[in-house]
Amino acid sequence: MKFLTILLKDFSLVYGGVKLYFGLKSIKKLREYVGDYEEVVIATGKSSAKVSGALNDVISVLKKYGANYEVFDKITPNPWAKQADELAEVIWSCGADAVIAIGGGSVIDTAKVSSVIAASGGKAVDYLLRKKKPRYMIPLIAINLTHGTGTEVDRYAVLTIEESLEKRGIPIRYPNVSFDNPKYLVTLPKNQTVYTSLDVFYHAYEAVTAKTLSSPFIELISLESIKLIKTWLPKALKNPYNLRARYWLQYASMLAGIAIDASSTHIVHAIEHALSGLNPKLPHGCGLGIIGARSAYYIHKTKPRESALLLKKLNPKIKPNAEYANEAEKTVREFQREFGFEESLSNYGFTEKDVDTVVKLLFNGLRYLWDESPLELTANIVRDILEKSF
Repeated sequence: MKFLTILLKDFSLVYGGVKLYFGLKSIKKLREYVGDYEEVVIATGKSSAKVSGALNDVISVLKKYGANYEVFDKITPNPWAKQADELAEVIWSCGADAVIAIGGGSVIDTAKVSSVIAASGGKAVDYLLRKKKPRYMIPLIAINLTHGTGTEVDRYAVLTIEESLEKRGIPIRYPNVSFDNPKYLVTLPKNQTVYTSLDVFYHAYEAVTAKTLSSPFIELISLESIKLIKTWLPKALKNPYNLRARYWLQYASMLAGIAIDASSTHIVHAIEHALSGLNPKLPHGCGLGIIGARSAYYIHKTKPRESALLLKKLNPKIKPNAEYANEAEKTVREFQREFGFEESLSNYGFTEKDVDTVVKLLFNGLRYLWDESPLELTANIVRDILEKSF
């Protein structure tokens, strides 16, 4: 461990209002923030916070400094808006000084919204539909347990509205403090290791190919993310306890989180939101991977230079011109197959009868999700992407 610590340096940075601590010893910095808290709510999912050891580490620090705490462990993957309302009620009723979210995107996103509701009032749906703006918020500490979300360094939160099945993303707040500690990732299951890494890939790919918001900075950090995934994901799959692999995959995720915060996602995330809103059992990164290859065909046709900039790291033969759109699709599909990813929409109960429902969701409540799409998205394009993903 001493040798690894020398190779894998701890560091911190400030981005967008969040102070991020990264590295194998990073959690020790938590003690600098909890000393003034008397009441804390810890938000988690069902098991990952416990299995990873992160929950025990946090509770140990809270006990040392005499803070009272309550654990809210009801957050599920692809969380519902009502879960944020329920968590906000707990935060408000116990007069919490802070919220500590321990988990991946689902947990941290829910805690972001709940920390605003508890201080600014309203319901989650008010913010998701942009009827209400955050005015005040409870301090939020995020401890990230995946190498995919990016939410520990961005301002976004994603929840699903129960009544309409709309999975909506909103800019709502940055955490005050975040922790990326690779030691918590060694218990991440194999399938989630792949899914979360695919999330990073599409964060990078969409941020670079966004219509107006990309930049040389976005290209630089996204390119580094892609290179790191290609190098280290095979090693993490071969040995889940490879801390070097987990470190660099989490670093790639952090970079891609900054990329989408400064730029944007677009059509791949938009279509996936419609799909996992309809079926919350579809893991987010898995949904991206299912529709991503065919989406790359259309993205490359429209943004060939930017697409080729990243895909060239996966396939040196690809060229920055629209005629290589088929090669772009093939490149992404084969890249995913290298990691054993060959899932389809039919694996999650979708049929061609669902295509029109997805189209309606996209072109009604979820249209805003593809504001930065580099191409003019049409119903026929969406249908083609979905039909090629069964």
